[in-house]
Amino acid sequence: MTEEILFRRGTTCVRRLRLAPGEAMPWHRDPYHRVSVILHGDALAIEYRDGEQRERFTVKPGQVDWDEPLERIHRGVNVGAEPYEEVTVFFLDHPDAVPQPKEGQ
Repeated sequence: MTEEILFRRGTTCVRRLRLAPGEAMPWHRDPYHRVSVILHGDALAIEYRDGEQRERFTVKPGQVDWDEPLERIHRGVNVGAEPYEEVTVFFLDHPDAVPQPKEGQ
């Protein structure tokens, strides 16, 4: 997994995320609203730490998603055949906020 902060000013943070096929993000939560633009990839799954069955989504380049905050611990997994890449704009509540706090933060 690679993450790169492309822009950060005030309460706005823009991040690029890349996942190889089969690769997963760390367990985290999403306390802030965000908009994600899919740049590359074909399938993504969301796994929940509490063991609930994971959700699988078909994705395509150019797809734009608005996501509500989710305090439940989860992670994204690239379950597709292609590398997955997205750019996400996070709308934070203060300038020093961590966009996706890892489990335990």
